Amino acid sequence: MTAKLVHLNVQSGIATVTLDSPANRNALSTPLRAQLVDAVERTAEDDSVRVVVLAHTGPVFCAGMDLTEPPEAVNGLPPILERICTHPKPVIAKLAGHARAGGIGLVAAADIAVAAAHATFAFTEVRLGVVPAVISVTVLPRLLPRAANELFLTGETFNATRASAIGLLTSAVPADQLDAEVNRYIGMLLKGGPQALALTKQLLHRSCGPTMVHDFAAMLELSAARFASAEGREGIRAFAEKRPASWIPTS
Repeated sequence: MTAKLVHLNVQSGIATVTLDSPANRNALSTPLRAQLVDAVERTAEDDSVRVVVLAHTGPVFCAGMDLTEPPEAVNGLPPILERICTHPKPVIAKLAGHARAGGIGLVAAADIAVAAAHATFAFTEVRLGVVPAVISVTVLPRLLPRAANELFLTGETFNATRASAIGLLTSAVPADQLDAEVNRYIGMLLKGGPQALALTKQLLHRSCGPTMVHDFAAMLELSAARFASAEGREGIRAFAEKRPASWIPTS
């Protein structure tokens, strides 16, 4: 029996989709991805749902792809990002903890993203010898260009305040104010007409749809090539073995 890794709770028009795989930092494993897609689809089809909140258990919102799985598992990421982006209801990402790599793709796909001030972020791909290819489709439209260059190339960890300043987050607040801040946005969104909100989302996300599908296809090809490369294999192996990759200078 497959463990329940994603929970869906609908109450008073608010659907909360909760990632619940803290043992592996809510990594996007095959079962978690399947359950997440199912939950997101159900909220899209449920006329009683007005707003979707993407939340999590544990200290990490999402660590990205599960690196214990084969590289082709990344093929399952675009459908999730595309469905969040094209969702007919507003989607709020609620981060009480950190996000890395593919997890940041989820944050960027959401319409509104609110994080606790202690949350940190990093595009760690280059340090593993791979490329932040797939998530670039949702992330790059959010980020200031100079920040994107810096953070994609260096893999440096940055905090929620910086994430807000460069466009990744809508708001960064003290941890004890996170619920109140998310509820503030929910309250404002509930004042909008459901059809008007859906059409406004289409206006805001005109790059979603055929263009996004084409971009994802190209980025998957790039991603696959990097995971299959000698450098990519060494980076993933070094990560698993908790040692520096071979290209890092020793002196």
